[in-house]
Amino acid sequence: MPLSASVMPERPRTSVAPERARRADRPRTVILRPAARKALLRRMLLVRRATLDRLARLTGLAAPELLAFRRELVVEGIPDQILDRGAGTSFVSELPQGVLLYLLVRALRPRRIVETGVRPGYSTAWLLAALRANRSGELTSLGPGSGAGRAPGVELAGIGQLVAPALRAPWTLDLTSAPDHFEHVLASGGPVQMIFLDNGPEVDRTRAEIRTAWRGLAPGGLLLAHRIATSPAWEEFCRHQGLRPQVLDAGPPPLGALSLRAT
Repeated sequence: MPLSASVMPERPRTSVAPERARRADRPRTVILRPAARKALLRRMLLVRRATLDRLARLTGLAAPELLAFRRELVVEGIPDQILDRGAGTSFVSELPQGVLLYLLVRALRPRRIVETGVRPGYSTAWLLAALRANRSGELTSLGPGSGAGRAPGVELAGIGQLVAPALRAPWTLDLTSAPDHFEHVLASGGPVQMIFLDNGPEVDRTRAEIRTAWRGLAPGGLLLAHRIATSPAWEEFCRHQGLRPQVLDAGPPPLGALSLRAT
């Protein structure tokens, strides 16, 4: 059933204590001068030509169709909303490919997405904005992700604070930390067409998450990995599949190389 913006609740479904979940409703404001804001908005919407070509091959849509999705982002004011909820230079530098997540979800229309390592919800906001535009689909975010090696603005932000209330209807925020919980989430709730991994510095954990994600994808599903340069796990995985390391966008940081599972 299509989602209706007029009936969207203000909170995600969540498995954490209410006082922790409420942090998402109290964004820390970032005061930006007009020139700085304009520069950040330009950076947030940047799609390199080589990346656009890869997106077109992956999705089967022509470049003009993909760029039309980017224009609707501007019309809806999604980048402005993310900035207004506290995103600043640190967030845009950490994940400059939020727009690519939006384009992928709009083009591929996954019914179920799972992401790992959620903290302030920068990638989450882009994914949810695309689901709302699609008027279908749901997102489960697992976390919190490691703060190791993160810029202070990213590490100290409240969990989910960048996700506007109007986007939260199809969102489940799950902060359960049991080692086998990721596998359980993937195995329950129906087929998963897209998984976005926020790779941290723990190599063994990243290797395990990639293997678990690959097993949990539905046929034809898409596996994305962020910050693949932090460990050799993604390169090892791709080579095990008989592929060169698959990179969608060079970043920095590289959006973490993607691969499309064969049907």
